[in-house]
Amino acid sequence: MVVKAYCMKCRKQIEVKNPKQITMKNGKPAVQGTCTKCGTKVFKIGKMK
Repeated sequence: MVVKAYCMKCRKQIEVKNPKQITMKNGKPAVQGTCTKCGTKVFKIGKMK
């Protein structure tokens, strides 16, 4: 499954490495993982597709 998110360090849309489905404090779904290029944590609000 390929999930894309915006990396703030690379300043571009990247594929998320090790994406994990989480739930935020307000109950909404989100995806958390790491950037494949620089290793920074990336975060995307919404379900994995």
